[in-house]
Amino acid sequence: MSSKTIAIIGGGHNGLVCAFYLARAGHRVSVFEARGVVGGAAVTEEFHPGFRNSTASYTVSLLHEQIIADMKLKTSYGLRFVERPISNFLPLDDASFLKVGGGLERTQAEVAKYSAKDAARLPAYFAALDVVANVLRDLALRTPPNMTNIAESWMQLPGLAKRMRQLNAEARRNVLDLFSMSASDFLDQWFESAPIKSAFGFDSIVGHFASPHTPGSAYVLLHHCFGGVNGKPGIWGHAIGGMGAITQAMARACADAGVTIHLDSPVAQILLNAKNCAEGIETVAGATHRAEIVVGNVHPKILYEKLLPAAAQPEAFRSRMAHYKSESGTFRMNVALSELPRFTCLPTPGEHHASGIIMAPSIAYMDAAYTTAKSDGFSEKPIVEILIPSVVDDSLAPAGAHVASLFCQHFPYAPSNGKTWDELRDAAADRIIETVNGFAPNFKASVIGRMALAPTDLEKKFGLIGGDIFHGHMSLHQLWAARPMLGNGNYRAPVSGVYMCGSGTHPGGGVSGQPGFNAAREIMRDTSVVTKLKLAFQGH
Repeated sequence: MSSKTIAIIGGGHNGLVCAFYLARAGHRVSVFEARGVVGGAAVTEEFHPGFRNSTASYTVSLLHEQIIADMKLKTSYGLRFVERPISNFLPLDDASFLKVGGGLERTQAEVAKYSAKDAARLPAYFAALDVVANVLRDLALRTPPNMTNIAESWMQLPGLAKRMRQLNAEARRNVLDLFSMSASDFLDQWFESAPIKSAFGFDSIVGHFASPHTPGSAYVLLHHCFGGVNGKPGIWGHAIGGMGAITQAMARACADAGVTIHLDSPVAQILLNAKNCAEGIETVAGATHRAEIVVGNVHPKILYEKLLPAAAQPEAFRSRMAHYKSESGTFRMNVALSELPRFTCLPTPGEHHASGIIMAPSIAYMDAAYTTAKSDGFSEKPIVEILIPSVVDDSLAPAGAHVASLFCQHFPYAPSNGKTWDELRDAAADRIIETVNGFAPNFKASVIGRMALAPTDLEKKFGLIGGDIFHGHMSLHQLWAARPMLGNGNYRAPVSGVYMCGSGTHPGGGVSGQPGFNAAREIMRDTSVVTKLKLAFQGH
């Protein structure tokens, strides 16, 4: 392998993962981060005096165990995850609630309060999802084929076909269902009671501006099922120190591997030579840095519409990128609390405060939130998930106080009522707090500070175009080999020497590190003379 000079644009977690593997392989790697801190959307920041929280990304599950081990994030850099005692708590009304997680038997006992039939169906449901999730776990660390290149596709597709042949007929049907059906239709095939359908259906609208009745939303449900914490699949957890603890540990691993990280260094453009091949980057401050390879750990629309000259890109590519769908309808809040919320249905502090607390008591509620958001700017009854990490991490708030992450849907990037988010931000934040207060009447009075991030704030602060937390809609036409576009789903841009490694590539959004891992492998593949000779001999 010949050593290359590589510039990575964006110091989010995928950029750091990519940088680490490339540096470990002997390349000279520099990361250019626009903000004064690495981490992208996975950062921990003080938002109110004495109160720190994960500003955007807020929970752990998808980060791949191999990446954690290779970067020695736990063993050398002190990263620690605490598992949620249960996965989710859903207050349903003043008297009723549902807990999900803590073991199959516990979940069955909870579901049986509403339907014995549904409780009996849970083992088969979990088993069906596990089979499909295992296929996705396997595919997540594989580079998708270039489906516009027949020769390349024919060489790679047999491996996928072999994986699918290992599934029985019913499992194949479930794969088709999960990639094509709405979450509500898929869940209706399994369950009859509203609470459990709501608990599972919530995952279908996380970061997905759509109704649970929208075809394809079942896949988003599945996307949130193939992670794990501390080697235990399918569960979620808290990073001690917040999500910034993950990226700070990654930054230290990168530094020890020889990576140079430039903070406060926004990139203005990618420099190309006369042959339209990458030769470096230029920062907004005017500094130039030569590099034989440039990797974009940024939203695809930033990479192709702002950093790369339009003339260097195929016209058909630019046309399609102009229509790349990117909007998750997400409103993100961080609040400082004087006390824990006391839910009317379960006021005593307990394990539910360390779980994901979901205020969306039915599929119908979620659908109404989406429908009214499209017509009214945002819903009077939005979908809200709360996480209170200070329950297990006392470094985030003063003694006796707490911090909470409020992850809220559906809030369109361009409200239909014609108003801007600068005009609507506070009203939306107030509506969110009132929504929580309806389930926990002490909540509003306990809020002593807040940070409200509307979709436009997420775009401005973190480069999430359209406020999309996943760097692009997780729909079938923007997944796998078509993420971000068919023909460029293999981490290679249509410009020589330019690559992609962000969440706008396979396998998509979430703090997984897998796009960065996969992109690094492809760059090393392209820079390895031995590998190139092997590939030529094999007919690739």
